[in-house]
Amino acid sequence: MFKRVLPRAGLPVLLLIAAMSGNATAQTPGAEQVQAMQRQLADWPQLSRYRDENAALAAPAPGERRVVFFGDSITEGWGKTGSETFFPGKPYVNRGISGQTTPQMLVRFRQDVIDLKPAVVVILAGTNDIAGNTGPATPQMIQDNLASMAQLAKANGVAVVLASVLPASDYPWKPGLQPAPKIRALNDWIRQYAQRTGAVYLDYYSALDNGQGGLDAKVSGDGVHPNAAGYAVMAPLAQAAMQRALQHAR
Repeated sequence: MFKRVLPRAGLPVLLLIAAMSGNATAQTPGAEQVQAMQRQLADWPQLSRYRDENAALAAPAPGERRVVFFGDSITEGWGKTGSETFFPGKPYVNRGISGQTTPQMLVRFRQDVIDLKPAVVVILAGTNDIAGNTGPATPQMIQDNLASMAQLAKANGVAVVLASVLPASDYPWKPGLQPAPKIRALNDWIRQYAQRTGAVYLDYYSALDNGQGGLDAKVSGDGVHPNAAGYAVMAPLAQAAMQRALQHAR
């Protein structure tokens, strides 16, 4: 006899169903939350976020060595936190999206990286997976997604820079998770994977760690996202990693 198995729905789906049913309770999210969930379900990887900008972006000029920074809010916020230091005058493209996890990034990797014809991609991802932003994620799931992005880049002639996840002793939106040991373990894997595959490892973690697996107030306002001083620490490290990658780029 066959047992009926229901698909594992993410929390946004379940909440949306509850909110739209006639039996919604006091625990049902409000209208704004439901609308946000509907938008997420309609475009889960947020392919529309950079669609117009990608279409307007010209192909790299002859001799131009374009770099795409690819990631989550830490990437998206670079240059938007009172700092004007997102490599002015450089052919670098920012394709970060706040809150994203590695499965979302993997879906949009072709559109937001490969199709832009960069020489190098700088991938910074994983902290939102540890936070569980799109549901539980095992270390293997995160590793597989990062490896898939690196392999896609390499197959298309794009040199890969894999950045370490930044320190975080807690997540303000998911308190109590104690992410620091998970971040250290993921960074160990990223470093080893980069060594095995010829990618460049970009070590932000060591430069920003306060010695307890977190970020000090001088480099971050919330313990997760860098401020202008934090990005000022990161910029020369990123530039050096890109130069190493460009030496081996097509």
